[in-house]
Amino acid sequence: MKKTLSLLLFLVAVPLWVGESFAAEPLKTQEMEVLGVAADPQSGQPLVLLRGKEDKTRELTMFIGPFEAQSIMAPLQRFHPPRPLTHDLMLSVIGKLKAKVKRVVITDLKENTYYALVHLETGGSEVTLDSRPSDAIALALRAGVPIFAEERAFLRPLREFH
Repeated sequence: MKKTLSLLLFLVAVPLWVGESFAAEPLKTQEMEVLGVAADPQSGQPLVLLRGKEDKTRELTMFIGPFEAQSIMAPLQRFHPPRPLTHDLMLSVIGKLKAKVKRVVITDLKENTYYALVHLETGGSEVTLDSRPSDAIALALRAGVPIFAEERAFLRPLREFH
């Protein structure tokens, strides 16, 4: 079981074990909703659009790859591909390992790169995995779990998109 879980952690993301020193002061978070995927009008590159569930003025716009865009759009459109996509496989493996996705958190924006964490529950304990936000969002949509954003992620928006 440990080897299998280690393989999952390697395949999905680099593990980040949240210790007491990291959680010394809780950060303000906001639950987000995925509005959809659109193309950037200048570059044509896909963007994922998120907005605060309660505070509708809080928005995040992130550039993502075309495969990630497809993987985010599929559950939004209730599309079930004939064969599992990568994020379907990830969720299946997590379930087979008796773990559950509990939530995802977009944690930061540094040098135009967003960061996220996927929180898993397994055997009564929590495991936190470092993730690209696009992968975390695609996984959260499939698992039906909330997506949060920490205040740091709103500090320097990449670009306004309305």
